[in-house]
Amino acid sequence: MSSYFALLLPLLLVIPTPGRGQQSQDELFTSLVSAAQRAQRVNDYDAAANSYKQAVRLRQNIPELWADLGLMQHESHDFAGSVSSFQQALRLKPSLYVPHLFLGLDCMRMGNANEAIPYLLKAETMNHTDPLVPLTLGRAYSSQRKFKAAALAYERAIALDSGKSSAWFGLGIARLNEVEEDARRITEEDQNSSYAKILYAESLAKQARYTEAIDMYRTVPAAQPQPPCTHAQLGFLLLKQRDAAGAAAAFQVERQTDPGCSLTVLGQARLQLDVGSDDDALALLEDLWNRDRGFFTSNASALVDGLGQARISAFQQFLGQQGKVKALSPDFSAFLANLLNGQSPPPQTSLPLSDPILRTAKEDYSSGRYAQCASRSNNSLRTKNVVGLQLLATCAYFTGDYKLASNASEALAAAAPHSLAAVYWSIKANEHLAFIALDRFQQLEPDSSRTHLLLGDIYRQRMRFEDAQAEYQRALAISPGDPAALIGLASAYFGDGNNGEAIETAQLALNLTPDDPELNLLMAEALIANQEMAPAEQYLQKALNAKPQMLPHVHALLGEVYADAGKTQQAIDQLVLGIKSDEDGSLHYQLARLYRKIGDSKDADAAMEQTKVMKQLRRQQRAVAAVRDSGPSTPDSWP
Repeated sequence: MSSYFALLLPLLLVIPTPGRGQQSQDELFTSLVSAAQRAQRVNDYDAAANSYKQAVRLRQNIPELWADLGLMQHESHDFAGSVSSFQQALRLKPSLYVPHLFLGLDCMRMGNANEAIPYLLKAETMNHTDPLVPLTLGRAYSSQRKFKAAALAYERAIALDSGKSSAWFGLGIARLNEVEEDARRITEEDQNSSYAKILYAESLAKQARYTEAIDMYRTVPAAQPQPPCTHAQLGFLLLKQRDAAGAAAAFQVERQTDPGCSLTVLGQARLQLDVGSDDDALALLEDLWNRDRGFFTSNASALVDGLGQARISAFQQFLGQQGKVKALSPDFSAFLANLLNGQSPPPQTSLPLSDPILRTAKEDYSSGRYAQCASRSNNSLRTKNVVGLQLLATCAYFTGDYKLASNASEALAAAAPHSLAAVYWSIKANEHLAFIALDRFQQLEPDSSRTHLLLGDIYRQRMRFEDAQAEYQRALAISPGDPAALIGLASAYFGDGNNGEAIETAQLALNLTPDDPELNLLMAEALIANQEMAPAEQYLQKALNAKPQMLPHVHALLGEVYADAGKTQQAIDQLVLGIKSDEDGSLHYQLARLYRKIGDSKDADAAMEQTKVMKQLRRQQRAVAAVRDSGPSTPDSWP
C-alpha cells in the first residue's frame, strides 16, 4: 500500500505564519506531521495515526491530511476510523482518488459491499490503470451474488495485470457461480426439458457415471427442441463404454438429423482409429481442420480420450511417415503431435466482425464452419435478433470462443427471458471460462493452499474421495485451520463413508463458523448416518437457513429425527415439506408408516402406493443398466 501514501511536505511550505502565536501553532503542526511521516516510514502505523489525529485538530481543512490519517488508520486495521477520515477528505475535496479507493476497500473489510461499490466505481473512472480497483469490485459484486458483474470486473483487473493470481481465481469462481445459478434456473423452469436432461447427463459423465449418463441421454424427449450434437455426445459416451456399434449408430443418427454437427465427424475419425484405419481417420481429421480450426482445437481431446497407448503410438508412427507421401499443413501436423503427446491447446480469442447475413451464417453452421458462422452472426449482439443470438452462441461455443458464446447467451437471455437455449449455452460457455481462469491461477500459484483446495473440490465432485482428502490435507498443512479446507475434508470423509472423521472435522470447522448452514447440514447428515439422531436436530435447525434448493433435504432429515424421537405429527409435517427430495420412495414409505401410526389410513395408502411406483421405476432403471453393462448395445437399442 505504500504507493498510495501521500506526503504532505509540499503543503507545509505554503502555510502562512503571520504572528507569534500562529507561528508556535505552525511549528507544532509541522512537528506533528514530521513525526507522523517518520513513524510511517518505519511502519509504526499506530504512532503515525496518533500524530496525524493531533495534526488534523490544528488544521481541519486540509483534505490530503485527512487522507493520510485514513491511510494510517487503514494500516492499523482501524477501519471504522479510516472510513470516517476518508469521508471527511472527500467532503473537502471530492476529486481525490485515494479516499475513493480506500473507502471501497475498508467498506468491504467491514462487510458493507453496498457502500463499497459506489466508491470503487468512482475510483475506477478516476484511474483506469490500477488493477486493485476492479479486483476489489469483483469481490464486492461476488459478495452480492452479482456474478456476471463480478466476472467482468475480474477480467478488467486481469487486463491490467495478467499475473494477478487472485483475479484469475476470483474470475474462475465467479464463472462457476454463474453456472450454478443457471443450472438452478433451468431446473426450476423445466427440469424435464431436453436442455436440463442433457446438462444432467454431462454432469454424470464428468463423474465417470457413464451408464447413468447414457440412460439420461436416452430419456431426452425427441419432440422437444434439443441442443445440437445430442446423439454425437451419446456416441462418445458409448465409446467410453467400449460400445463401438452403439457409438457408430449414434453418430449416424446425428449425421442424418444435424449435418452441421462436426462432433459426428470427430466421432467417426475415432472409430477409424480404433480399428486401425489411420488413412481414413487422418482424412476426416484434416477435413475438420480445414473446416474450422477453433472447433478442432477445442474438441480434439475427445479423439484420444480412452484411446489405447498402442493405437496412439501406431498413429504417431503413421503420421511420421506422411511427410514422405503427402504434404500436411505444418500447423495441423504440430497440433496433432501435441495432442497425441497429451498437450492441451491454448484457448481461443474473440472473432473479428464480418458481414452479418444470418442466412449465410446458417449455411456456415451446416458446413461445420463455426468461426465464419459466429463472425457473420456477431452483429446480432447489436440488433438483438433472437435467432441470430442463438446461432452466435452455438457457433462461438463450437469454435472454442467461449467468451463470445457467454456474451451471446447473456444477450439472448435479455432478448428472450424464458429461452432455455440461452441458459444452456451460458452454462456450457461459463464452465469452460471458469476452468481456463482456474487453470491460469494454478499456474501462477502451483503449490498454494487455494490450489490444493480447488483440486480437492474437483476430486470430491467427481467422487474421488481419497484424492480429495489428500488435497484438503495439503491445503491444511499450508494454512492450518482454514475453514474451507476443513469443510471440504469433512465432506470428503462423509462421501467416503467415514462418518467419525467427518463429524470430528466438521466440528473443527464449526468452531470457526458456527452458523454456516451448509456446514451444519453436513454435520447433521454425518450424525444421522452414525445413528446419532438426537444431537443432529440442533444442526438441522441452523441448516434451515441454507439455499432454497437444499431445504427439502433438510426437512426430510428433520422428519427422520422427529420420527426417531416419537414426535409423529412433527415428523409428518417435516417429511411432507421434504418430499421433493425423495429419489427412491423411502420418504413416502416413512410417511405411510407415520400416517398409519396416527390412524390416517387414506393418506397412508396413498403414500404406500407412491412408494411402490417409485420402487418399480427404480427396479426398471437398474435392470436396463444391468443389461447394458453386460455387453455392447445394438443400433436398435436406442432411439
